[in-house]
Amino acid sequence: MCSPLNEKLRNIINKILPPGVTLLLIFVAWQLVCSLGNVPKYMLPSPQDVLGAFQKDWQLMLHHARVTLLETFIGLFFGILTGFFTAVIMDRFSIVRKMIYPLIVISQTIPTVAIAPLLVIWLGYQMLPKIVLIVLVVFFPIAISLLEGFASVDADTVNLMRSMGASRLQIFRYVKLPNSLGQFFSSLKISVSYAVVSAVVSEWIGGTEGLGCYMTRVRKSFSSDKMFAVIILISVLSLVLIWLTHVLQRASMPWDKINRKRSKL
Repeated sequence: MCSPLNEKLRNIINKILPPGVTLLLIFVAWQLVCSLGNVPKYMLPSPQDVLGAFQKDWQLMLHHARVTLLETFIGLFFGILTGFFTAVIMDRFSIVRKMIYPLIVISQTIPTVAIAPLLVIWLGYQMLPKIVLIVLVVFFPIAISLLEGFASVDADTVNLMRSMGASRLQIFRYVKLPNSLGQFFSSLKISVSYAVVSAVVSEWIGGTEGLGCYMTRVRKSFSSDKMFAVIILISVLSLVLIWLTHVLQRASMPWDKINRKRSKL
């Protein structure tokens, strides 16, 4: 039998190796296409050019990245908070759910790109319109996932808690909230990537700092190598936030790991 350490190492390798090899092949193919000289550099810079652009401008990129991440974290906080309380109120009062739920769904048919310029006009070119846009983007998946998690609670468990004299707050704390955590973190993984993209889009449309503003400046100067570098940086930031969400999920749901081990037996 394999030791737990070897089994854990094997699991990590199995998760990292396939996408790592695929990513490496993509970069090799990209470099080969650029090396053949069939594509102009201003259209498709080589990975080497992109790496050189990042090395040259990394301090400026990180400065703008700090602004974008600050907007992202603030927007995520208020988006999660708003979505949580909205889901709780809709779960508690059915009339509120009937009134608000259709409006929430309709709000998602409005393109983010269409809202961003209006927010800039209404709220100015500072950080506030970016945060508001992130809140609007994060709010929907968080509220809907939590509401579905609350509604999917086993009715027999709720009735048992009531027969034991549990209050609504206790039922919510010990039954509904733990039951909805899985769906909450699934939606949070999507929300963190959407939040970064929304921050960049809003900065692109109007702002003075942030990765979106940086992209606008390098695009106007036709510096495609810097454009690719900042795109890769945005992807890396999104992946890191998704990984942090996964770590937070494992810490908040220790029983989930035990259930998965039991299912493999």
